[in-house]
Amino acid sequence: MKHALITGITGQDGSYLTELLLEKGYKVYGVVRRKSKLDFGTVEHLKKDIEFIYADMIDMASLILAVKIAQPDEVYNLAAQSFVASSWEQPLATSEINAIGVTNLLEAIRVVKPEARFYQASTSEMFGLVQETPQTEATPFYPRSPYGVAKLYGHWITKNYRESYQMYACSGILFNHESPRRGMEFVTHKITDAVARIKYGLQDTLYLGNMDSKRDWGYAGDYVKAMWLMLQQEEADDYVIASGETHPVREFVELAFRHAGFELDWTGEGVAEKGLERATGKVLVAVDPRFFRPSEVELLHGNPAKAYQVLGWERAVGFEELVRMMVEVDLVRVGRKATGNGVDA
Repeated sequence: MKHALITGITGQDGSYLTELLLEKGYKVYGVVRRKSKLDFGTVEHLKKDIEFIYADMIDMASLILAVKIAQPDEVYNLAAQSFVASSWEQPLATSEINAIGVTNLLEAIRVVKPEARFYQASTSEMFGLVQETPQTEATPFYPRSPYGVAKLYGHWITKNYRESYQMYACSGILFNHESPRRGMEFVTHKITDAVARIKYGLQDTLYLGNMDSKRDWGYAGDYVKAMWLMLQQEEADDYVIASGETHPVREFVELAFRHAGFELDWTGEGVAEKGLERATGKVLVAVDPRFFRPSEVELLHGNPAKAYQVLGWERAVGFEELVRMMVEVDLVRVGRKATGNGVDA
């Protein structure tokens, strides 16, 4: 039986990856930080199948102990301060976790079990002010946030450990990947949650920043399969994982409202609902300058050709299906609250 150690196991990707590995017969160990109240997050339904280890990315001694306990064949580093906007408010903490934390984990593996295979969760945000479109593994990086800069360090230190110590260490340069398990602070879930709340009369207007930013969106459940495939290859390498398509935030918003039964008409800075509500002058979506970043990333568009050819990876869920999936789950969740049949909204 193979052993896998996952940091960031309670997040979106951690839960989908855990499900995949359990299906493949792995024993899964998950790194969690000690809190006054343990929160299993998105792996609440899997907690009986996971062996949790208390550790912290900025405490190498705890990571060394975690590797000793797990004796992993594969290590997946999904831990991060993963919210780009927050990285401007907490640049030092972001750097400690997303940059130095990667080095701590690599060192722990090198000292305890250097033959373990290592996956680093890199990000399309490293491309930032894009130098070419679409972006490939050879595209120069130009990060535009403390998050992107810290992730770039993590990416390059992974490559350095691979080349310097002959460790099996690879990075997945994943473009935006979403799901109903996405944290509420991310724009996609903010949108679908607001659509459901507006549908049930719990919210009037959705406020967003730059709706013209374009992103390459995919489904997280598809993308964790690429993570696993990277660690099954004869040689370690880095791969862009993306849909190969790009869509503006505005299109995501429109699809989300349409899936909830709204017929939309873009007017000025907002969206007015046609039909009965239009007569009231109701604005469903409006721009709020507070949600603009100090440095905007206007366009991300990945080329996953290498992953298709080398890994044999392919995605199953398209953009419209992803939006529909997220909206339907939020409509059910918020609907239960609105009708008094649930407590979570």
